[in-house]
Amino acid sequence: MDRREFLKLSGLGMMTLFLSGCGTILSQGGTSAAAAIGGGKKMKIVVVTGSPHDHGTSFLLADKFIEGAKSAGHDVFRFNAAFEDIHPCIGCDHCGMDGDCIYNDAIQQKLMPHLLDMDMIALITPLYYYGMSAQLKTIVDRFYSRTGHLTGKKSVLMATAYNSADWTMNALVDHYDTLVRYMGWTDMGKVLAIGCGARSLIEKSEFPDQAYKLGASL
Repeated sequence: MDRREFLKLSGLGMMTLFLSGCGTILSQGGTSAAAAIGGGKKMKIVVVTGSPHDHGTSFLLADKFIEGAKSAGHDVFRFNAAFEDIHPCIGCDHCGMDGDCIYNDAIQQKLMPHLLDMDMIALITPLYYYGMSAQLKTIVDRFYSRTGHLTGKKSVLMATAYNSADWTMNALVDHYDTLVRYMGWTDMGKVLAIGCGARSLIEKSEFPDQAYKLGASL
């Protein structure tokens, strides 16, 4: 099965809010967060984190996003990739893009059943060399085994970075937007925290509240 069969255009308009503190950017697909709170149907949301620091900046945003999503009545499953036994895709095609991976690891056993049943995925990562962490990229590459079943979902991207230049997140966002297009996902929002290289910086900013509001708006 050719991966190109799954290319779709999302074509959704975006609203971008530039927030004070820690260089945070919140962009919400479709309607505004405030207007949407409590108005959506109950969803099964999978949150995948890519940080190896369980008290780091991106973990805080994951915590707050999940808190917000649960407040809106959604079911949330969290998978912390850096703390699980996972293996990268080796391109062996054992799965045939529609079957079990050759690796019977935590992705296969614990994560994939939830991915196959989800309505939405949230990808959350620290920025490493202007891209997602290797742990999160490992998860994305393993989508290959079930590509057709993972299309047409909703998605969110959240990331934190020490750098504060206006181009800091460009490469990551381009990668994510391409993934959204390829998978036929609907982007529900991006929360990008530049200039937030330490937990203390995010804790003193508006960022945790904005992560919560994005989750609650779904």
